[in-house]
Amino acid sequence: MIPEPINLAEKLASFSDHWNPRIVARYNGNEVRLAKAGGEFTWHSHAGSDELFLVLSGDFAIEFRDGVAHLAPGEMIVVPRGTEHRPVANGECHLLVIDREGEPNTGGSPSAYTRERLETI
Repeated sequence: MIPEPINLAEKLASFSDHWNPRIVARYNGNEVRLAKAGGEFTWHSHAGSDELFLVLSGDFAIEFRDGVAHLAPGEMIVVPRGTEHRPVANGECHLLVIDREGEPNTGGSPSAYTRERLETI
């Protein structure tokens, strides 16, 4: 069986809401998620797993309690498990995020942005 390529642009064009990631692939117990972001997310952390952010487009940053990491398109960052952080998008940003399978998008800090179940597209 030959795996089907995943066209990220087509997947991103299929939705418009912000801070509602969609699963586009799974591998080795991880979920590859696509998200559109705008404005400030909520402060949160993931106690049991790291979280990878790859900026596909837009002006994106992740705030930490002791500083800010600014990311340009094509740049990525891995937020270590247990590290409190807040993603911030200046305008609309497109992101690829890798989280452990089933990991809530707000980690252990439920908020209005928490998605109980992520859609697979």
